[in-house]
Amino acid sequence: MVERTVLIGSTHGLHARPAKLFTKAAAATGSPVTLQKGDGKPVNAASILGVIALGINHGDSVTLATDGDNAETVLDALAELLLTDHDA
Repeated sequence: MVERTVLIGSTHGLHARPAKLFTKAAAATGSPVTLQKGDGKPVNAASILGVIALGINHGDSVTLATDGDNAETVLDALAELLLTDHDA
């Protein structure tokens, strides 16, 4: 399992629009990816309801996790989406 911790870049957090972009990208990887806020329970990163339910705000630290041959590439792409301010 490969993990990466990133800070949320969107000014208004991971609300509907950035969450939709993120979950679509997570689903498109074809790999099982989880997203976790703090010490909370990890959720399926491809589930928009699960992601929004985490209540992720600007500047929050989240952890992405996946495994497989392309795990680093998957996490690079998803981390970039989380770091980007989609509200700018």
